[in-house]
Parts: sequence; structure tokens; C-alpha cells
Amino acid sequence: MTEQAGDSGGQEMGPQGAGHRSGFVTLVGRPNVGKSTLLNRMLGTKVTIVSDKPQTTRTEVRGVLTRPDVQAVFCDTPGIHKPRTLLGERLNATARGALSDMDVVLFLVEADGQIGRGDRFIADGLSSETTVLVLNKTDSVGRDRVVGQLVEASGLGFDQYFPVSARTGDGVDALLEHVLGRLPEGPRYYPDDMVTDVPEAFWVAELVREQLLAVVREELPHSIATRVTEWEWPRIRCEILVERNSQKGIVIGRKGSVLKEVGTKARAQLPDGVFLELFVRVDKDWQRRPGALDRLGY
Repeated sequence: MTEQAGDSGGQEMGPQGAGHRSGFVTLVGRPNVGKSTLLNRMLGTKVTIVSDKPQTTRTEVRGVLTRPDVQAVFCDTPGIHKPRTLLGERLNATARGALSDMDVVLFLVEADGQIGRGDRFIADGLSSETTVLVLNKTDSVGRDRVVGQLVEASGLGFDQYFPVSARTGDGVDALLEHVLGRLPEGPRYYPDDMVTDVPEAFWVAELVREQLLAVVREELPHSIATRVTEWEWPRIRCEILVERNSQKGIVIGRKGSVLKEVGTKARAQLPDGVFLELFVRVDKDWQRRPGALDRLGY
């Protein structure tokens, strides 16, 4: 399990040597363009869950990269999309809010998809002075397609373009060095050994949700939420919320098979000896109720 936050809250850690640089970098783009995969790749460790389902990331997740002469604080955000529920509206607000006061914005588009109205809608709200366009998923297309997409992307009005594959790592090192080189002089905001400010309980709940998205292939992703309700280490109780009784049966599985598989896969990413209990509860239409979203931290 990654080293995680204490109580620094992102406050300055005191002056560094002359020439030390630091700053904040956010990743934005449509859902499922690979923001979380790219963040994990740049940090060299997993700080945010990954799924091929849209809206996997629901809150702003920070990852910290520290080197002797530079510290970069990366912010992964929900994909910006046309909202259909109150949850969708709040996800968009979270993503937009993460753009304020950022030193660098990484705007991701796909090499294997069309650069369309959704991408242009996001691009219109970004500053050309701070934005770097990242063409992701280059491993899934040929060289000619990459060149064509870069030409198409040039019409969005940004100065820097990087083709990468977050999945394989191709091109990521060059992108990372460019990002670090753009950061201004400044102090360290987090201790040297911190790689994320995500609280442990939130991280465990996210691991459970990640495995649910992987195991349950029905149309459930937007109807699943997870939260840790009891933490008496090494015993952890995690509650899984669905919106309808029919979904509850799918999440539990035949004779509890789905819950068992999810629990096994989540525990495999936690320290030895953890006892993880999973419970499923129906919370009708939680995506549309402000009170329910508040309780879940969305």
C-alpha cells in the first residue's frame, strides 16, 4: 500500500535551496481518456483506481512526485461530460474547480477516437499558456493515425503536444520532464515520502469500487458507491451502495460469489492481515439526492 497522508494539508514545508521548483499539475479530459492511468504511470505507483468505465474517478485525487530539486503535485479529476444526474453535475464542478491556480494543465485526448465536440468544449475553457495537449493511447493505432490526430489537435490552439501511451509508458518520460521543467521556483508542499494525500479509508473504499467495476460487467458503474463505515485496524467494514434491489442481487452474486471475488482482489492490494468485510445496502436514487451525495463526499 502506498505511503499516504498525515495532516500536512498541502501546507508549505519550509524553504528549499535556491532554484528549487514546485507547482500543481492537473489532468483533464473526457471520461475514459486515461487520466488515472497516466497519473499512476508518471508517479510510478498506484494512487488512483483505474477502470475502462466512464466516471471511475469521482473526486479530485492528488499524487505527489518529489525529486531533490523539484516537487510536483498532480491532481486527477473526473472526466468532463454532459451530466444526466446531480452526481454528474458535481463531478463536472470538481473537474472545473481543479483548474484554478494550476501551473500546468494536461489535456488528454484519444489517439483511437475522434476529437469531437466534447473535446472542443473542454478546450475552450483552458488557457493556452498553461495547457499541454496529451494524445493518449498511441499504442492502439498506427503512426499515420497518430500524425493525423496531432494535426487535428493542432486546431485546438495549444502550443505543446505530446503523443504517449499511458498503458505502456511510451512517451511518458518525455512528457514528465517537460512538465517538471515548466514549474516555477517554490517550496515543497508535502513531506518527501508522501505520494498521495488520499486518506486510507477513502483509498480502501476506492479499491473495493475498482474491483466491483472489474467484476460486475452489467450496467451498474454509475449506480455503485462505496464507503468505509468502520475502521478498527486490521478490521475494516466497507459498505456498497446501490440504487435498486435488483442491483443488490447482481453485486452480491450467486451464493455471494461476486462479493467474495471483489473482497479477495481488494485485499490483495492491502497489507497482510487485513480483515475486510463487505456489505451491500440499497440507497434509492442516491445519485440524485444532495444529502446522499454530501454523505459520500461528492
